[in-house]
This record gives sequence, structure tokens and C-alpha cells, in this order.
Amino acid sequence: MKSLFAVVAFGALCGSVLAGDEAAKEKLVTVEQAEQKLADGMPLLDARTREEWDEGRLKGAVLVPVTEDGFVEKAKAALDPAKPVLVYCRSGGRSVKAVKELRDAGFTRVYELKGGILAWEAAGKPVEK
Repeated sequence: MKSLFAVVAFGALCGSVLAGDEAAKEKLVTVEQAEQKLADGMPLLDARTREEWDEGRLKGAVLVPVTEDGFVEKAKAALDPAKPVLVYCRSGGRSVKAVKELRDAGFTRVYELKGGILAWEAAGKPVEK
């Protein structure tokens, strides 16, 4: 009986871990989905460096470099943690880190642009200089 309980408990634990992974995947959005979220007024956070920002950015983005000290505090000052936010970087690497830090800090609805600004530009979408 104890071994059956252990198997059931282990299965429930694995299921919740996998469900968490699925929830994270649901928050990864395509260029088309991101475009719709932005059209609906979702705030946009650019997690890249100032130099990258100066080369071009998505319209309406707020720059909060994830590589700088105080990232979470700066993000909280610029955005409402209770509202959804879309995060992007160059290709998707730094936005993963930014999304994790924001979620850990209490942001409840954080979306990530799959492929970053490179995917946005590859889809022929405009950037501001």
C-alpha cells in the first residue's frame, strides 16, 4: 500500500512539473500573437542593452536591460506587476532570464516573444530607430 501511495504521489508530482512546463510554453508567443497582444495594448519590455535598443526596437517598448543590476526593481517601476507584459530580447536567450525573474518577483502574466526581435524583423514587421 505504501508503494502504491509513493507511485501515485510521484505521478502527481511529475504531472504538476510537466503542467508547469506547459504553462511556460503557453506564455511563449509567436510574432503574430505578439502583434495581436500589442494591438490590444499589452505593455512591452525590451530586455536588451542600450546599444541594441539604439539600433532598433519595437514600437512602444520600455527598455529595462536584464543584464543590469536592479532589473526587477526597474521593471516594477516601469510596469504594473498585476497586468500582463510582453518581453523580448535579440533572439530569445535573455528574455527567458527576464521572464523568470519577473515571474519570481510576482509578475503573474508574462509573455515572451519567441525568437525575439530577430524573428520580428524576419517576419517583415517594423522597428523604430
